[in-house]
Amino acid sequence: MEGAAPTDPGGGWRRAVRGAFADLSPLREIPDYRRVWFGSTVSSIGQQMTAVAVSVQVYALTGSSFATGLVGLFSLFPLIAFGLYGGAVADRVDRRLLGLIGSAGLAVVSAVLAVQALTGFDSVALLYAAVAVQAAFFAMSSPARSSMIPRLVPSRQLPAANALNTVSMNLGMTVGPMLGGALIAAYGAQSAYLVDMVAFGATIYAMWRLPAMKPGSAGGGAGAGAGAGKPRASVLDGLRFLREQPNLRTSFLADLAAMIFGLPRALFPAIAVGFYGGGPGTVGLLVAAPAVGALVGALFSGWVSRVRRHGLAILGSVIGWGLSIAAFGLVRELWLGLLMLAAAGCADTISMIFRNTMMQVAAPDEMRGRLQGIFIVVVAGGPRLGDFESGTVAALTSPAVSVVTGGLACVAAILLLAARRPAFLRYDARHPTP
Repeated sequence: MEGAAPTDPGGGWRRAVRGAFADLSPLREIPDYRRVWFGSTVSSIGQQMTAVAVSVQVYALTGSSFATGLVGLFSLFPLIAFGLYGGAVADRVDRRLLGLIGSAGLAVVSAVLAVQALTGFDSVALLYAAVAVQAAFFAMSSPARSSMIPRLVPSRQLPAANALNTVSMNLGMTVGPMLGGALIAAYGAQSAYLVDMVAFGATIYAMWRLPAMKPGSAGGGAGAGAGAGKPRASVLDGLRFLREQPNLRTSFLADLAAMIFGLPRALFPAIAVGFYGGGPGTVGLLVAAPAVGALVGALFSGWVSRVRRHGLAILGSVIGWGLSIAAFGLVRELWLGLLMLAAAGCADTISMIFRNTMMQVAAPDEMRGRLQGIFIVVVAGGPRLGDFESGTVAALTSPAVSVVTGGLACVAAILLLAARRPAFLRYDARHPTP
């Protein structure tokens, strides 16, 4: 027909392909968010390099796997204690300033580690102390940085921004250890520490360019005004708020179910030998597989902004995680096992996107810091409890039984949550309620 618009037979296909990939609009349209995202990505890679370097140094000095394992313990307690306290501080002070101080503190710790490596000051106690201080700075500043995102990004773009944040985190978890291992092998541990120290410059610059982020002055979200006017923000207030908000509480419980029952990472060395007849290289593949799956899930997350039933998406994703873990316990081909772990990581990243979005949108601004602090405790403590659960069941039965029953227990816990909180399944992002 004359005057009709020209047809593009491939246009629909191209739009579908573009829609499948992560939505980059927050990066394109919001310079402040773009700088924060880039700084976080570079810093995350550097932090993972430092984590590898510390483990390598401790093992080289002691020859003890137990001493190397203590590195995680020295970081756990500061993460929990300062995560809760940092969340309360973030709800009382300028979050930009807190994020700036935390990033600068982390850079100083990396500088101290670089100096001790360059001078040959061989002290395991210093390495443990540095890890503890590093964890404290991270836990103090992380709630502030996370609670900034709803100020920088419109609510309609929050799912896309959280997907991009997941890409950032998993790039750090995959690229950081590989790059760190290569640098340490070529130039020593000091090279990883120096790169990490310089990398924090990107985050410091991003924080410096932000406007003031005093809590409660903007971006109230659903329930804004809850707790408004209180002269002090306490950790207990955050815990009470979470207890009284069924949707947010259910999202936290869903994550705990996944981490406690469905995370068999403590069994990977035994599984590498018993399932696949492998060694340390196989363990490395098993550790990396969930992060690779999470990265793929985040990269192909263009569809998440079109989902409105966030509660249903969270529970469905955690069920997918549990089923993938149970399947991992049944297969004996390495490539199939890696595929199941990658599928679990992909499901976990989808759950994380919607959980973070719910917390950012449904919670009032003056509570976001404390909720992020509690979130750090869940993220730090849940996997450690999962290590204990899977190790105990494996000792009483076998690694295979522990993995399969853990995955199925995760599914059962989610079905129980769905039965007890049917309103969570109906949660609508267009009308967020905490």
